Amino acid sequence: MNKRLCLFIFFSALLPTLLLGQTKLPANIFLHKLPNGLDVLVVEDNSVPLATIMITCKNGSYTETPKFNGLSHLYEHMFFKANKDYKNQEDFLDRVSELGMQFNGSTTYENVNYYFTLPKFNLNAGLDFMNSAIRFPSFDSKEMAKENVVVDGEFQQQESSPTFALSNAMDHHMWGDLYSRKNAIGDHDVIRNATPDLMDSIKNKYYYPNNALLTVAGDVQHEDVFKKVEAIYGSWKPSGFDPFKKWPIPEFKPLVKNDYFVVESALSNVPFIMIDWQGPDTRNDIPSTYAADVFSYILNQNSSTLKKALVQSGLALDVNISYLTLSHVGPITLFVVPNPNKIKECMAEVKHQLEIMDRDDYVTDEQIATSKRKLGILKTQEEEVASDFVQVLSFWWSSASLDYFTGYNAKLNKMTRADLQSYVRKYIKNKPYCAGMLINPDLATQVNAKSFFTASN
Repeated sequence: MNKRLCLFIFFSALLPTLLLGQTKLPANIFLHKLPNGLDVLVVEDNSVPLATIMITCKNGSYTETPKFNGLSHLYEHMFFKANKDYKNQEDFLDRVSELGMQFNGSTTYENVNYYFTLPKFNLNAGLDFMNSAIRFPSFDSKEMAKENVVVDGEFQQQESSPTFALSNAMDHHMWGDLYSRKNAIGDHDVIRNATPDLMDSIKNKYYYPNNALLTVAGDVQHEDVFKKVEAIYGSWKPSGFDPFKKWPIPEFKPLVKNDYFVVESALSNVPFIMIDWQGPDTRNDIPSTYAADVFSYILNQNSSTLKKALVQSGLALDVNISYLTLSHVGPITLFVVPNPNKIKECMAEVKHQLEIMDRDDYVTDEQIATSKRKLGILKTQEEEVASDFVQVLSFWWSSASLDYFTGYNAKLNKMTRADLQSYVRKYIKNKPYCAGMLINPDLATQVNAKSFFTASN
């Protein structure tokens, strides 16, 4: 048998296996990987003559030790400044104006992204512009000194929110020594004293094509985009290493017991109660992430058992439960605004609800069916505006996978009552949690909050 025929038989046998591993994308979405490892995703949408270019790197607070806490966010700000082709921010912004662009970026727990939206006829120039910014930042010391203050100012704005003290304390209680890994806003001293050398060290760890996704969405043709991207980004050298093997993300320590705390603040006119659990993640328990979404949606409706027991009874002004899908421990958060006159009674009912959440009658068949249908509609709505859709794709690529996104509705529709009960029993009922209360000092004294808001009660 000749060598060519052997190869044909080999690849014919292997083809079904290869196809099974491919991402199944909608008809208007196309994925291509460059030889240097850069994932290129194109979303064709000719509804308006615009194109959005977004580049995403797996970075963010989960990569940050205390020394670097907040620097992923600062890096995001420095991205829109001087680089090898634009000597200062003024030149950068002049080019933005010439191209008719809108631009922005965001820093989350598990990714940092940057995007430009511009007229489609400026696509090639926009790709060049993005290439200069992502590959060749200057980190000018004078520009950085100004931006240190700006980023720290954003931090101070968040601190002015009445609930910041509660959520920040909760993160310390939940994550302990790894607090910085879940604190996307950062640390005042780290941000204020950051240097260009620290920015370079972040770039040299995470800003490589094999750790990045380039998404182009809008009135474009995928074959044309792939050719343009190959020509512009093909020379971007890969790292030669896996950043997450060289600098692994440490595992968060599981909670071992209930942990209660009270935060007193004169900024708080009404009390707030927050209860957090360590929930599922996309590395270890993907099925429970779907169950978490369905269960949370049901409980947040006015017809839910939880809302009836707390809000309609008058014990609470509001209650909400949420789950954030992440690759490294997604938190489950129950947020309650208790009636200031019935805080103790409200907390007692919260605990009662936690005990009965896995009962057969806690949710109805109709609620389960409705939640799956409504969540599917919400997913479709996310895809309607190309410039917003790139954010959604960026998130799932970073914290799960594109397969997770494309298969979301199908997996969601398979969720049963038993799946929801299994999720509750695995992550909520009788599982260790952190419970925090934010309360005005005068009201705390009046109700003696610490006497009943404890793990022993």
